[in-house]
Amino acid sequence: MNPVPAAPAAPPTAPPSRRRFRLALALLAAATTVLAGATVTAQAAVPPPPSGWSLVWSDDFTGAANTLPSSANWIIDTGTSYPGGPPNWGTGEIQTYTNNPANLSHDGAGNLRITPLRNSSGGWTSARIETVRSNFKPPSGGVLAIEGRIQMPNVTGTQALGYWPAFWALGSPYRGNYQNWPGIGEFDVMENVNGLNSVWGVLHCGVAPGGPCDEFNGRGASRACPGSTCQSAFHTYRFEWDTSVSPQQLRWYVDGQQYHTVTQSQVGEPYWSQMTSHAGYFLLLNVAMGGGFPNGVAGFTTPTSSTVSGRPMLVDYVAVYSRGGGGTPPPSTPPPSGVRDAYATIQAESFNAQNGVIVEACSEGGQNIGALRNGDWVRFDNVEFGSSPARDFVARVASGAAGGVSGLVEVRLDSPTNPPIGSFALANTGGWQSWRSVPGNVTATTGRHTVYLTFTSGQPNDFVNVNWFTFRR
Repeated sequence: MNPVPAAPAAPPTAPPSRRRFRLALALLAAATTVLAGATVTAQAAVPPPPSGWSLVWSDDFTGAANTLPSSANWIIDTGTSYPGGPPNWGTGEIQTYTNNPANLSHDGAGNLRITPLRNSSGGWTSARIETVRSNFKPPSGGVLAIEGRIQMPNVTGTQALGYWPAFWALGSPYRGNYQNWPGIGEFDVMENVNGLNSVWGVLHCGVAPGGPCDEFNGRGASRACPGSTCQSAFHTYRFEWDTSVSPQQLRWYVDGQQYHTVTQSQVGEPYWSQMTSHAGYFLLLNVAMGGGFPNGVAGFTTPTSSTVSGRPMLVDYVAVYSRGGGGTPPPSTPPPSGVRDAYATIQAESFNAQNGVIVEACSEGGQNIGALRNGDWVRFDNVEFGSSPARDFVARVASGAAGGVSGLVEVRLDSPTNPPIGSFALANTGGWQSWRSVPGNVTATTGRHTVYLTFTSGQPNDFVNVNWFTFRR
């Protein structure tokens, strides 16, 4: 959707209450699943991952008719811009986004509807949502897949002029900044305009105008939907970010057929690192009306008086999968002086002091720290960063937290109350032993420090386990 910048348009004994709380959550989740099964099958529309893949996150939109999507999963954008962001969402689109169920709601049949509507004065409203999570990223050396089964608005010809449905992802640093696009990266998994039987897959990156992604156009490709038209039927749109190959690849698919590829070498440095070294991406679904893309394809301003109102985009499910990667970096033995190498694996259970954590057996071998919630911390003494500054850290984490429960894993230096030098957010990963390697940027750090991992959440519940962490230059 190319949001154009404004200028160009220890080992402690686990407290019994904490262990009982973890068990109670598991039992509650199991009971909820059984009860839910009486009326609707949980995630019935989300395909199980193929062998070798893991489901990272999903929503199958099985809510009751005329209800809004889950606030635990989605943020509903409203108005004509982010606060302080470029007007008309940076694209020239002319609608106002709302949280009105007439524009945004479950249909009661397992789909989400996003419906553009024209009011009596000729103005348009529609809807746009984005995931709460903003850290979707492949495991180190692995692959991330973003997938959705979607029927575009069923309208064609002159009646479709100005319709702009999209399923896409933006780099997490865009939140709260709104002026750092396209450097932070944008993956358009599915775009369509003016009711054409075509899906566009586009990468936005680098600088604008121009740059390695030819902004404001982006580096894209398109093709017709296989079999049925994009407008008349559901199709599965998929994007993969593959870090297991060199150079790395970005790939676009429709119904399993690959039609676009961009490689790391095509983008080049520093642009590839700018869009891949941050915490990750958040996902968006929306139907815009008018703007640069539909106007450019039509050759005139859209929508027009012939454009019809009320044709929804239907979303069956959205899912994020991962495959491979996540292996533990090679460990090193601390020297006799007790100095820790910041760039080798630091096992989380090897802390020098702690507050509120437990140590338990880890499914990946050895032990991990667990029962981590708001206010807990672990301390690691004599961590040597050397004279070349660290740029980020990676932690091996897992979470079985209930829906809506999430928090921050933070790095602080020399005191647990000093401001964090880096962090990432985490919600449920699929279980307390379902491990992910998650990166987070850190302020450039050199020298020797006491390092604290601290855990911050707006809820009082356990939200994360940690197996190990390391820093990277």
